[in-house]
Amino acid sequence: MGEALPPANPAVIPIADLRARTHVPRVSATPRPATGVLTDALGRPLRDLRISVTDRCNFRCSYCMPKEVFDRDYAFLPQASLLSFEEITRVARVFAGHGVKKLRLTGGEPLLRRHLEVLVGMLADLRGADGEPLDLTLTTNGSLLKKKARALADAGLKRVTVSLDALDDAIFQAMNDVGFPVGDVLAGIEAALDAGLGPVKVNMVVKRGTNDGEIVPMARWFREHYGGAVVLRFIEYMDVGETNGWRMDHVLPSREVIERIANVWPLEPIGHSAPGETAERWRYLDGGGEVGVISSVTQAFCRDCNRARLSTEGQLYLCLFATHGHDLRHLLRDTDASDAQIGGALADIWAQRRDRYSELRAAGQAYAPGGRKVEMHYIGG
Repeated sequence: MGEALPPANPAVIPIADLRARTHVPRVSATPRPATGVLTDALGRPLRDLRISVTDRCNFRCSYCMPKEVFDRDYAFLPQASLLSFEEITRVARVFAGHGVKKLRLTGGEPLLRRHLEVLVGMLADLRGADGEPLDLTLTTNGSLLKKKARALADAGLKRVTVSLDALDDAIFQAMNDVGFPVGDVLAGIEAALDAGLGPVKVNMVVKRGTNDGEIVPMARWFREHYGGAVVLRFIEYMDVGETNGWRMDHVLPSREVIERIANVWPLEPIGHSAPGETAERWRYLDGGGEVGVISSVTQAFCRDCNRARLSTEGQLYLCLFATHGHDLRHLLRDTDASDAQIGGALADIWAQRRDRYSELRAAGQAYAPGGRKVEMHYIGG
């Protein structure tokens, strides 16, 4: 008799299920010209492009890349599948012609992409439809930021957002699940400020029963040490992807976050800094800076969403909770489509956009039943 096979691991999900289905865009022989203004089917303009430069990350946060799924045997994308810096820049230029004003580099952990400062320099040379430079930013877990901040700033990066879910080392190391210490992330924030990449935004994903006890300590630390140089933002734990075991009872509503902080330091609301901004902003009455809350679960902001997402391998997604993408890499590599034709295909895709997942979830309505939502590490947060 042959050797018995071990039982299948129920936590392992086939790789094909972790990336959403894709559509191949159609190219028109007479594409519509770029005018700098492109709106979707619900009247929302295209203003923000988030570009994932790698699907790899050196953390294994349970809300994004749980270790039991993304283990040492997980097959990440091969290098040949990733968009090159030239391809990313070409796509970004096309988006800029349609009105995109802000580019955000994401991952995975974007600083794992070798020579990222070269891409930053290429993107920094682009101009929007109004002739102005684009707002070029990056989101990172901070693990490599101390080493990379100066080169990124010199290449043209404007600002960084750092993910940090706790100040308590035990809690933070349990959440990143690789034993990475808080002190190294704080050193990265200092390096970013020294390099001129400020004001730095710090994002804390709040999971009830896991790190919600860190809300006030985080607020205290950043207001006392940095004031307005660092803006702390609290993000509701979201049901992105299919692997993080999300449950509604793990969500701490943003209103409770604000109540906890205001019980120690009085706050007052202030307006959005830009159209389509996701964060609701609050200011300390004593002048100690500001905090923000991002309430995708309890206060959906789909009606103002002006963001598109480009995956590591060139799939265009119209929503963080999307179940399918649009294969721009095919247009870049497998056709002789001009920039105008790629721009026309993009315009057709955006014009049909009706995505509003969070609003439908809040209303108890189904969204693309039967489809698997794309994972966050694949398209960025």
